[in-house]
Amino acid sequence: MNGLWGTQVPLAERLRPRTLDELVGQEKLLGPRGTLRALVEKGQVGAFIFWGPPGTGKTTVGRLLAQRFEARFVQVSAALTTMSEVRASLQDSRREWLRTGTRDLLFLDEIHRFNRAQQDVLLPFLEEGAVYFVGATTENPSFAMRSALLSRCQLFVFQPLGAQELHALLDRALEDDRGYGAAVSLSAEAREFLVHYADGDARRLLSALETVVAALGAGSLGLSEVSTALDRKAPRYDREGEEHYNVISALHKAVRNSDVDGALYWLARMLEAGEDPRYVARRVVRMASEDVGLAEPQALTLAVAAADAVERVGMPEVELALAQAVAFLTLAPKSNALYVGYGEAKADVAGTSNEPVPLHLRNPVTPTMKEVGYGQGYRYAHNLPEGVARMSTLPPSLSDREYYRPGEAGWEGRVKQRLQALRRWIRG
Repeated sequence: MNGLWGTQVPLAERLRPRTLDELVGQEKLLGPRGTLRALVEKGQVGAFIFWGPPGTGKTTVGRLLAQRFEARFVQVSAALTTMSEVRASLQDSRREWLRTGTRDLLFLDEIHRFNRAQQDVLLPFLEEGAVYFVGATTENPSFAMRSALLSRCQLFVFQPLGAQELHALLDRALEDDRGYGAAVSLSAEAREFLVHYADGDARRLLSALETVVAALGAGSLGLSEVSTALDRKAPRYDREGEEHYNVISALHKAVRNSDVDGALYWLARMLEAGEDPRYVARRVVRMASEDVGLAEPQALTLAVAAADAVERVGMPEVELALAQAVAFLTLAPKSNALYVGYGEAKADVAGTSNEPVPLHLRNPVTPTMKEVGYGQGYRYAHNLPEGVARMSTLPPSLSDREYYRPGEAGWEGRVKQRLQALRRWIRG
């Protein structure tokens, strides 16, 4: 058994790549034709932002850049340090740069935790080139960072590791002397379980393997042993971050595409991760009008009923009410005619002059109003044999507009001809 096993150095740290060629994943950035690799090889390294989920190699690449340029690697976390400490570190680096001409590499992890005023402290040091700089974040920089800082940095997006890359990393951990040196083997099913468990996160994969080996020891390990040693994973989901918006977007698009299996999966993904069911209910109500609309008028009724159930019952009992509403919307005929039509009406409101309400549509509540023409020419539809007056209710400059154009699905398909006939009659 490898002597490293008894150390306190975690497996992920022992296996940290020593060169860019050892790095697993991020081929588009660091492969033979990678954009970041090209900059490194040309020595064009200054200030970078690394954006990506945990366990994708951001810190490792920062260390390798420092090694490549013989820079001292200074790592600080915005979650654990103050801005004054960061400023002091930058000032130390500046003094060393002015004295010797050598630059430190400041790796500022979780940079999104600094507010915009705190981020401003970095600007003068980056402008004068006193340090190499890497800011690492799991949050979308366009939401979390100042544009002034982003404009001074080159942004590189790190992707979750794919299954093939995670398998390669697992091979290294099992076979390399820095790992388990072939003293541990896994069945194919156990390997697949760990790769799925990792969810694209290299550190999660190696930590899980380390937990399994610590619990079970060396030898040949199968699926049952590995799954018993590990608790089920918590879904990757951040109620305050970008993943929150990614998952609700996936739910909405599954509903729109009438894919009930996908819709139920993304709903479960949100609720099991602890999302506020009231937020989900609000979005379901929106979907009912945006994507189903009048193709199935009951969609909004059921969505509102589910939202009411959320307020009355709460989790976990209400999860099935939400599932019922989501499934109904997914399987209902679809129409975005109301969404499009209302959007066009809003655009006309914003893009044209706000014409006065035509006189015949104004209610003459006083004798003076009646004298100046309020209500003149108005015809009460219920008093007419056709039940519809030949009378436009739009401002004159917009009288030809047709905002609502029903589709062929569901209820809309049944009323489409009636709407066309009504418009012809109204316009005479």
